[in-house]
Amino acid sequence: MKEVKQVIIDEILTKINESPFLLVADYSGMTVPQFEDLRKRLKAQGAKFQVAKNTFVRQAANSAEYPEGLSEFLTGQTAVVTGESDVCAAAKALKDFAKENEKPGIRGGVLDGELLDEAKVKALADLPPMEVLQATLLGVLNQPGTMLARVLNEPGSSVARVLQAKADQG
Repeated sequence: MKEVKQVIIDEILTKINESPFLLVADYSGMTVPQFEDLRKRLKAQGAKFQVAKNTFVRQAANSAEYPEGLSEFLTGQTAVVTGESDVCAAAKALKDFAKENEKPGIRGGVLDGELLDEAKVKALADLPPMEVLQATLLGVLNQPGTMLARVLNEPGSSVARVLQAKADQG
């Protein structure tokens, strides 16, 4: 039996190590159709919703050197959300589902080794998706180059307009 428990802990540890984030939710009162619906929504965002025993998650989190405060979220009926990349999309799917169904309760999580309380997870859910943030950043980084090209091009354009005006007169 001890070997079986270790296999489960190792599986959770693998998912934790492969994911840049871990969200913890209270799934009490959820029905099987609700579970399936939430899993589909999270899967579309590249995340997984898994029910796990608190002691197993605690042991896996300790092995992954997660912050000590994570243990306070591991009480009652616990499910964890892990994903490939976009924590904002996973948090948004979890928050939207909880808003519609009043379940699951978001407890908190960990992002890049930092402990997140419920409010921080909900704040992440309000951020735009990763692609939108990347496009915005690219636009900000691209803007100085565009402005510099305009400034450098302007004297030549001015000379060309003066010459064209002179040619049109004569």
